[in-house]
Amino acid sequence: MRHLLIVILSFFSFSLSAQYVPSDDNLAARQEFEDCRFGIFIHWGIYSTFAQGEWYLNSGLTHEEYSKAASAFYPIRYDATAWVQAIKDSGARYITFTSRHHDGFSMFRTRANAYNICDATPFSRDILGELAEACRQQNLRLHLYYSILDWMRPDYPLGRTGRKTRSQLQSNYDTYFNFMKTQVMELLTSYPNVAGLWFDGYWDHDSDSIPFDWRMPEFYRYIHELSPACLIGNNHHITPIEGEDFQMFERDLPGENTAGLSGQEISRLPLEMCQTMNGMWGYKVADQNYKSTEELICLIARAAAKNSNLLLNIGPQPNGELPATALDRLHGIGRWMKANGESIYGTHATELGEQPWGVSTQKDDRLFLHVFSQEDNAELSVITIPWSAKKAKAVRALATSAPLPFTFNKKAKTLSIQLPAERDAADFVIEIKK
Repeated sequence: MRHLLIVILSFFSFSLSAQYVPSDDNLAARQEFEDCRFGIFIHWGIYSTFAQGEWYLNSGLTHEEYSKAASAFYPIRYDATAWVQAIKDSGARYITFTSRHHDGFSMFRTRANAYNICDATPFSRDILGELAEACRQQNLRLHLYYSILDWMRPDYPLGRTGRKTRSQLQSNYDTYFNFMKTQVMELLTSYPNVAGLWFDGYWDHDSDSIPFDWRMPEFYRYIHELSPACLIGNNHHITPIEGEDFQMFERDLPGENTAGLSGQEISRLPLEMCQTMNGMWGYKVADQNYKSTEELICLIARAAAKNSNLLLNIGPQPNGELPATALDRLHGIGRWMKANGESIYGTHATELGEQPWGVSTQKDDRLFLHVFSQEDNAELSVITIPWSAKKAKAVRALATSAPLPFTFNKKAKTLSIQLPAERDAADFVIEIKK
């Protein structure tokens, strides 16, 4: 009986020890990440040479034909310092870069295989290494996207995508899993300023007749042993898995699901929404359907108002340049963020929720009202909000510090604010000090 009790207690102790407990450094990194509120996603690989988006290999090409693009990939105008400067000037606080996408091509120096930027292209330079150094010099956080599915390797167990790309299949998840561990180890040791890993492809096995075991908790434990502070997120479209440090939503804000990819419940982890500037993630020459600067500014504010970061995507051109329209959007966002960034960085949701006139964020004793330039707001001259405090210490336009007339209705417990006739074309921010 005593022996049985010892076995039970040992099992119980093991179960408790197996639970992920984030380190103090990890918790601090989560808070820093949340405070960023705005980052830039970069989808770039040899697929840009086809100018048809990042999924072009899945269109029916064989990997033998597709991989020839590597020998033609020579992004002569790639300038990591210029990229990081433009992104930092936009007000973004971090970059998430595609170290490896579903085509299996590594955009970094790796010993795990020869299918990488340094060994398979005439360019030969370590693109990620240059980007990591530029981020370090300009004090910008760096996260890395990494695809856990692979349309090239024969040992990757075939999922619902990439079914025509490989002529031979030698499925062996053990060898593939070890390959991923090797590459992740390289990423975290060769580029020590990597602050987070952004995984994608889990959904490739969401239709299997027998549930596929990705061994994610084991993978995450390995990563956190290498780098306890490294933040882990996974674009799997389901409830967060043990070991993850932030939760992401694709093309929708938390709680919304217009794209059909974000129906999962909202966790208590830091949140991030990813969205494209135009329609595609990777560069597509015909896709000029860019969202306006005004739309993107409002999206940043709406994300912050839902306790979420916005990760806004750009697909660089095959020559290494960021598209001119993307640079224009970054510049426009940067102008607004320079004047109004205090209403975004380090803020969180309020009890007001989304209103006909816009959204609100708050930080300490400061409440920020984001009045959007929607058509319905064109004639708006006064906005009224619930107000339970005795009074407001000050009400002003955040960008100019100009005071705004306001009245407090003690009986109704409301605060009415007079709007100026002329205000920001995208998002006019009012700061109220409680």
